[in-house]
Amino acid sequence: MTRIERIDVHLVDLEPATVRVDAMQSFVKQETVLVTVHTSDGLSGTGYSYTIGTGGRAVVSLIRDHLAPALLGHDARPVEALWRLMLDQTRATTVGAITSLAFAAVDIALWDLRGHRTGESLWRMAGGAHERLPVYDTEGGWLHLPIDEVVAGAKRSAEAGLRGVKVKVGRPSVAEDAERLTAVREAVGPDFEVMVDANQAFTAAEAIRRARTYEPLGIAWFEEPLPADDLHGHRRLAASTSVPVAVGESLYSVQRFGDYLAAGAVGIVQVDVARVGGITPWLKVAHAAEAFNIEVSPHFLMELHVSLAAAVPNGIYVEHIPQLQAITHGSLDIVDGCVAPPDVPGIGIDWDPDAIDDHRVA
Repeated sequence: MTRIERIDVHLVDLEPATVRVDAMQSFVKQETVLVTVHTSDGLSGTGYSYTIGTGGRAVVSLIRDHLAPALLGHDARPVEALWRLMLDQTRATTVGAITSLAFAAVDIALWDLRGHRTGESLWRMAGGAHERLPVYDTEGGWLHLPIDEVVAGAKRSAEAGLRGVKVKVGRPSVAEDAERLTAVREAVGPDFEVMVDANQAFTAAEAIRRARTYEPLGIAWFEEPLPADDLHGHRRLAASTSVPVAVGESLYSVQRFGDYLAAGAVGIVQVDVARVGGITPWLKVAHAAEAFNIEVSPHFLMELHVSLAAAVPNGIYVEHIPQLQAITHGSLDIVDGCVAPPDVPGIGIDWDPDAIDDHRVA
C-alpha cells in the first residue's frame, strides 16, 4: 500500500498577462495555491487552484491546518474515498468557495500522483474522448477596451486560426453593447464564433432585454448573465431566448449543477475544476450534463481543462486565457485553431520549481 507521508502547500502570486476588467471586477492578481502530495513509495503529485486576488491564504490555511493532517497515513489511490474524507472534515464550511478551492488543489494533486503511478495521462484516465478541441480567445474582449481594440483583437484571433472570441458585455446601455458586438461580427464574418460574458451583472429582466439584441448577431452563448444563485432568473432567460445560456464558473458543487440542469436553466455548462472542488467532482458534472444532452466548455484554467474537456464526449471548447506561463516550462501548442491534450503521465503540467520559488509568498 502507498501511504501519504507529506503534503506541501505553497501560495504564489502571478500578475495577469494583460489588464482584465469585466462588468463586475478587475482581475488584480492570481493567487495560485500549489499542493504536492508525497507518498511512501517515493512518488509525488502536484495540484493547484486559484483566486483572482483575495482568499488565497485562507485556502492555504484550510489545507495546511485541517485537510493535510486528516489525509496523512491514508492510501493515496482511492481518490473518491479521499475526496469524501475531506468533505467529512469540513461539513461546517461546505458548500463554499474557499473549501472547494482547497479540495481542488489536493484532489488534482492526487490525480496527478495517480497518473505518475500508472504511467497514464489525465486525458486518458478521464476518458480520452477527443484527440483535440477547438480554442476560443478571451484576452482581447475585456470590457474596458475601446471598440477599435476589441475589433482588432477579434481579427487577430481569427487570422491566427482560433475558432472564436469572447467579448465582455455590461456597458451602461444596451446600445453600447450592441455597437461593440456588431462591430466585432462585421469584422470577423458570420462563420466565426462570438461569445458574450456579463459576469453576473444583470437582473433577469435586463438579461432578457439584452439577449434580444444578441440574437440577430448569431452569438454562440450568453455567459453568466445573472448572479449565480438566481436559478429562477436563469430559467426565465433560457426560456425566452435562442441564445444558449452558459453557467458554471461560479457554482461550487455537483448538486448545484444538478439543480440548473433539472430546471432547464443552462445551455452550456462551464464547470471550473478549481471552483467545483477538483477533478473528481468535475467529471461528475460533465457526465451529468451529458445525460441532459448539454455540452461542456470549462471556464479558465486552460492548461488543465484541455485534458478534461477532451476527455469527455460533450467537451466542445478550450478557453484561451494563459494563466501559468510564469511558473511552467512551455505552453499549449495551438494548431489550426485546435489544441491537443498532453499525453504524458499525470495532469501534463511541466512546473518550473525555480520560478515557483521566485513567485512564492506563503
